Parts: sequence; C-alpha cells; structure tokens
Amino acid sequence: MPGRLHLLALLIFTIAAPALSQKAPTADDKSTDRSEIVRKNLAPVSKDVLKVKLPRATEAALSNGMTVLIIEDHRLPLVSMQLNISASGPIFEPAGTPGLASLTAAMLREGTKTRTSAQIAEETAQLGATVGASSSFGSSSTVISASGLSDNLDKWLALANDILLNPTFPADEMNRLKARMKVGLTQQRSSPGFLLGERFSRAVYGDHPAATISATPASIDAMTPEMLRKWHDDKYTPQNAILGIAGDVKAADLVPKLEKWFAGWKKTDLKEVLPPNPKALPARKVYLVDRPGSVQTSLMMGNISIDRRDPEYLPFTVMTHVLGGGAAARLFVNLREEKGYTYGAYSSFTSLKYPGPWRAYADVRTEVTDGAMAEFVKEIERMGSQRIPETEVEEAKRSLVASFALGLEDTSTALNYAIISKIYGYPPDYWDNYPTRIMAIASEDLQRLAKKYLSVDSMQIVAVGDAAKIKSVMEKYGPVEVYKADGTRVGNN
Repeated sequence: MPGRLHLLALLIFTIAAPALSQKAPTADDKSTDRSEIVRKNLAPVSKDVLKVKLPRATEAALSNGMTVLIIEDHRLPLVSMQLNISASGPIFEPAGTPGLASLTAAMLREGTKTRTSAQIAEETAQLGATVGASSSFGSSSTVISASGLSDNLDKWLALANDILLNPTFPADEMNRLKARMKVGLTQQRSSPGFLLGERFSRAVYGDHPAATISATPASIDAMTPEMLRKWHDDKYTPQNAILGIAGDVKAADLVPKLEKWFAGWKKTDLKEVLPPNPKALPARKVYLVDRPGSVQTSLMMGNISIDRRDPEYLPFTVMTHVLGGGAAARLFVNLREEKGYTYGAYSSFTSLKYPGPWRAYADVRTEVTDGAMAEFVKEIERMGSQRIPETEVEEAKRSLVASFALGLEDTSTALNYAIISKIYGYPPDYWDNYPTRIMAIASEDLQRLAKKYLSVDSMQIVAVGDAAKIKSVMEKYGPVEVYKADGTRVGNN
C-alpha cells in the first residue's frame, strides 16, 4: 500500500508540474500581456502510464432477482451500502407529476409500519449510521445509501431494509415536506443557475422526460400518500436492483443474511424500458431569460451528444476537458486569464443510459456579454477546425488520470466503479485499463469528435440576464425567445 501511495503522489506531481512551471506576469514585466500567455512546459513529465488493478467485487444473485456486489476491505471497521433501483427514476413519471419519484424517495425515512420518523432518526443516531435516498431529475433510478460500523451492521442494515420495504408515507410528515419543497421552488426561481439549467434542459431535450428538472407547486399540491405508495409498490422492484456493499464484511457470511433479509421483497414483471432517445437539434436557437437589473449574464450553450455506452465516451471526455475541464483549459484561459470576463468558464457533458448534452458555460459581467459570446464561439469552432497540439492533449489526459488515481484508495469509489460497470455492461478490467485507454487517445480523435458534435451552427444558446441590455447581443446568433423567471414566454418574440 505505501508503494501505491508513493506512485500516486509521483503521478500527481508530474501532472501538476507543467502548470506550476508557467511564468506569471508581474508588475515589473512590462512586456507580458494577458493575451500573450505562453505555457512553457519546462518541468520534466514522466511518460509512465499508471498501472492499477482495482479490487474485484464478489457478485451474487438473490432468489428475488436482486444483484449483489461486495467488496471486502478490512482496514477499518466501516461498511457502506448503495442500492440502485432502475426503472424507478423521474424519467418514468406520468405526465403532470414531476417530483413524484423524488418525493417518494424523500419520504422513505418519514415512517414505516413499525417506526415513526422520530424513531428512525433516533435509532440511526444511536447506531452511528446514515441512511438516505434520492431520485434525481433526469435519472432512471432511485438510489438508497447507508453506512455505519461493521460491529452493528445487522442492526443498521435491518433499519435500512425496513425503510426500503415498509414505508407508510404518513400524511402529516408528507404535508410538512411538501411545504418545505414549495418554499424551495420559490427560492430556486431567484437563482440564475437554476433558470439557466431549466431553460437549457428544455431546449436540448425537447419532449424527452429529462427536459424536466423540477417539480411545480401544482404537482406538489396534487400528490397524495396513495400516489407515493403506488409508485413505491410498482417501481421499487428487486429484479431491477443492484446492491453494492463495501467495507469490513465477509461476502460468504453476508450473502445468506441478505437472502433472508430481502426475502419479503418479491420479484415482479417490471422491466426498464427507456423513452426514445433525445436527438441533437439541427439548427441553432437562442433563449433569453429576463432578470431585470442583473449585473451579470449566465451563459450556456450546447447540444445532445452521446450516451454512456458509446465507444467514443473516453475520447469525448478528453475533448471536453481540453475545451473547458479546468483552470488550464481553453475556455478558462481565454475568458478569465486573457480577457478577464469571468471568474471561470467551463465545459462538461452528461452521458447516461440515454444521450445527454455537451455544454459550455460561464457567468460574465453584463457589459462583456458580447465579447464573451464571441470568445465562446471562437473556442468551440477552433476545437474542430484546428489540430490540437499534442502537449495540450497530454496535459488533459494526465489531469484526468490523476483525478482517477486520487480516488483509488477509497473503497467506496471502487464500489461505485463496480456498480457503473454492472449497469453499463463493462468488462471486468474496464477500470484497470482506464489510464491506458485515456493515454492512448490522440489529437486527431478529439478534432474528429469536435467536428461531429461541437457545431456552432446547431448549438442551443441560453442566456440569463437583463434583457434590456443583452437582447441585441444575443440576436446576433439568431432569433431570440424571451422568458420570464417564472418560465412563461414573453409575447410572440
């Protein structure tokens, strides 16, 4: 283990060294301008590729169809658990019921057939355990997590089991939660980040369920305990569940216990059938959310790209990192370091069981919205029109491998990788080969992908800011649809 830690430290140092070697301009350096930043890359960089072999999970199938993955780690008396239940996420919600899946998950802890909400909280605290559940908008799954000490594993896992299988959705607790959710809905309407994400999701996803990222006051008011109970009973099924457990356990002892504990959870005929995939839009459109008096403009642009199983996933990851993956990436260097338009400019992409969007984004001062948009377009176009220097590609690849390396000592990370592999059908050595596959990606791979996906002519553009000051700027990129902060469209613009 010390040897592995030494290797990680060496790797991280060699990746960070090029950035540290850059010469920063000083007050006495009259000849250096922000627009003339040059990466010297003088520090020696190791050409060795990280070699890893992640711990293999012991896999078992319970009689009710649930898949179990167990990673043993006896260094500390701790155990963590993650239960991923497919076909129960918000993308399967019936029309008009946004928030049904997330409210169901949130209510699991609020009472069971044998425990009240207060008793659950008290027992969890006494055991030194944590239990939580979530079902995020855009997801196809509900995730229930729990953790605690190995010496009282039977007790806190039994509690988690009770919360999973026997929730009662008490009306009084539900009404309190609904009231808090409605306050949250009001508050999020004042956040430019939420308004940006809402309008961008609706722009790129269209009629796909992932276009919805929030409940509404009306949908929350309409929900009843009976609706939550039916969703739970219909959607929470063992044959669509993956239970991952990592920590101070013995798989041979634990699997028979799990078989007994989950005996009451019966298999059904439910299968996960995803909605039709969203598709990239063919023409550019511009959306403006008006926030009168705003001193900044929040910008986001992009389009639908690939899903998580696509063989181009890793090259796409590197390409996105070159464009806007951090402080050394093109968008950041241009819009912050050279132009001083923003505190940070980035790019990322979402890739799940269905294709998600790539996006580039930043918050800029209102008065520099015009310049910022021009630089965004320039950098996105440059990704596909010019060959990316190998030194830049190498820096991005080593940064990604370093981030991967930092998590390898955490057993819960290894468990998460095992669950991802099971969900997407990856081979057993997928993560062992991750560094090698990342480092094998070439500059021409990135340019090819950029030409295919990063089209300025078809990207969807969203701006949140003072329409009186920035509408004319945004009209340079196409007809502008204007919306209020409440989501309603303004006039027939």
